[in-house]
Amino acid sequence: MRDLPALGAGDTQSLTRFMNRYACALKEIATRIEILKLDFESTHEYSPIEHVAQRLKSPESILRKTHERGCSHDLNSISEHIRDIAGIRVSCSFVSDIYRIAGMLMQQEGLDVVEYKDYIEEPKPSGYRSLHMIIKVPVHLSDRVVRVYVEVQIRTIAMDFWASLEHKIYYKYHGEVPQRLMNELHDTATDIEQLDRKMERIHKEMRALKIVDDARPGQY
Repeated sequence: MRDLPALGAGDTQSLTRFMNRYACALKEIATRIEILKLDFESTHEYSPIEHVAQRLKSPESILRKTHERGCSHDLNSISEHIRDIAGIRVSCSFVSDIYRIAGMLMQQEGLDVVEYKDYIEEPKPSGYRSLHMIIKVPVHLSDRVVRVYVEVQIRTIAMDFWASLEHKIYYKYHGEVPQRLMNELHDTATDIEQLDRKMERIHKEMRALKIVDDARPGQY
């Protein structure tokens, strides 16, 4: 790990504390999401949250990003300019669930949404679709409270499958993906969008039928 001293300015303890803040911020936001899931399941007999995944960039990965952006290796500078060190991804069944979860997080006390990018309404040229938020999360340390950036990505299971495939393809071709594959990826993204719409329509129809059935008088 020869690059570590460059991040921590030779101070391993400072680097450790720096990374721990992001690990704690991930735990904080993951706990809040888990509480939302449990409460939603008990209140509505349904959860918009299917799966949650977390990731924390390694010091080496952070260092590479500072080189790419021309940022200082000072930890204070990194904490302000590299906002995706900690990331959490929430997978849902339906597109409406994405905005429901985002809305619930935005209303929570102590969480500040500083960036909101809707790649569902406006997909990337590749066809990538997802909702991205950068949230400042309070982390209570032994001597003070610090606010740490966490990137939150919310997408449907189908979107997540597509994004995973795109990542593997870009990794295999080192970013130089043949145009034929790029076209197929984009076409597949369009197919997934249509699939998401169909699945949501079926879901809404099923819930409407359940409401009607529940409203019927009991049979004795």
